[in-house]
Amino acid sequence: MSSPAAPDGRPGSVAEQYKRDFWIQENLKHVPAHYRLQKTARIVNNVAAGRECDLLDVGCGPATLMRLTEPNINYYGIDIAIQQPAPNLVEVDFLETPIQFGGQRFDIVVAQGLFEYMADRQEQKFAEIAGLLRPGGTFVLTYTNFGHRRARIFEAFSNVQPFAGFRSSLSGYFTIDRCFPTSHNPSGGQPSRALLKAANMHLNANIPIISPMFAVEYFLICSPR
Repeated sequence: MSSPAAPDGRPGSVAEQYKRDFWIQENLKHVPAHYRLQKTARIVNNVAAGRECDLLDVGCGPATLMRLTEPNINYYGIDIAIQQPAPNLVEVDFLETPIQFGGQRFDIVVAQGLFEYMADRQEQKFAEIAGLLRPGGTFVLTYTNFGHRRARIFEAFSNVQPFAGFRSSLSGYFTIDRCFPTSHNPSGGQPSRALLKAANMHLNANIPIISPMFAVEYFLICSPR
């Protein structure tokens, strides 16, 4: 699958249509902690394991993850549309500028639900994030399984590709230590029913045959190369 084209026909330039005015409204949908965000918090808290850590949330939206992380995690966030300015949050269009936070480096970098919007800048952003991690750091990210039988391709997506291709590109910059579905849902989308959410929240494993068909998206837990 290739990235959708903008009306001018340039591949990936659809990303240029979705800037701050769009995201300042869209991000409000993520003020409540949805399923994937809750699972991200569980992973991050386990990675930190009680240690004091600095975390950068790339594409933080309304910084909901900050409410879900343990007190030992020092939270920083960057996004194109910050709802409530704060010293630990920076508003920046990181499609146009490098991903950074005042020259600081981090123990954990999170990018959940982000790379579907990175147009043709995917590898550039991998390189920038790799440079932000401290030795022994961890990069936690997600990417959609576009091979799902009911894959949902949001109109703002500008980086649509098979998951295997995304993973191969990522492995050029990081060691992929773990990779598992965020959830399995035959109907697509994040699980909403309590029983399905509970079952998926604690399942961090690939299931032969089932996962390639029903995994909505994948978590990738990486370390610096």
